[in-house]
Amino acid sequence: MCVCACVCVLVGNLRVVLRERVKLEDQQRELTQERTRHEGRQFGLEDEVKRLRRELASDMFRDADEKYRSHLIQVKTTELANSDLDRYYKALDKAIMKYHGMKMEEINRIIKDLWMKTYRGNDIDTIQIVSDVEEDAEKKSTGRRTYNYRVVMRKGETPLDMRARCSAGQKVLACLIIRLALAETFCLTCGILALDEPTTNLDRDNIDSLAQALADIIKDRQRQRNFQLVIITHDEEFVEMLGRSDYVDYYYRVCKDDNQCSKVYRMSIMDGEQEEEER
Repeated sequence: MCVCACVCVLVGNLRVVLRERVKLEDQQRELTQERTRHEGRQFGLEDEVKRLRRELASDMFRDADEKYRSHLIQVKTTELANSDLDRYYKALDKAIMKYHGMKMEEINRIIKDLWMKTYRGNDIDTIQIVSDVEEDAEKKSTGRRTYNYRVVMRKGETPLDMRARCSAGQKVLACLIIRLALAETFCLTCGILALDEPTTNLDRDNIDSLAQALADIIKDRQRQRNFQLVIITHDEEFVEMLGRSDYVDYYYRVCKDDNQCSKVYRMSIMDGEQEEEER
């Protein structure tokens, strides 16, 4: 009985050992296969390392550290320059906006003064230029502004657009006054102001007031050596009104002779007689 029991134990142990052996052999095969895969990958990586070393030794990548340092300095310098330019742009934009506001106030102040001196109606107290700022999505990304200028008339505290609400004479007078205000504001170093048929569509009262306003401008500018006012008109009464001031001595008359050739004569403002013929 003891012998049979021992045999049974040995057989059982042998089976356990055999199963363990089979398991270990399976593990060995898996590890061998994995080792083979890794060895193959290692060979591939070694070849890649050799290729990369040859590439680093080529002219393209030689002194790569120094080239990287040089380009890094260039990039950082560019970033600092862009930052400075952005600050300068913002400062310049702020200065331009301030200058624009100051000039608009100056222009509207001159317009108001000229209008009150010139216009003889009671329906409009004054006119002024209004600038509206538009920033659409595309221009907002670039920081650019678009200004839409319009002329408004005021009666009391109520502003109304002049377009389609004023007469032809009021339009002409407004255009003349705005031109005079712009000239007074921006053309002090230029000094030449030209008006072509300024009395068109103006009634007699407003023509008289315009002549007085021009005489006042001549008076204010008489010390400016380069100032010259050029007026082209067919209105002889307007010329006479200008002549009533102390600042106009003569004018030029353009006419045609018998041969239909244009002649220019200098005329005395006092008696309207021809002084001399201009060649």
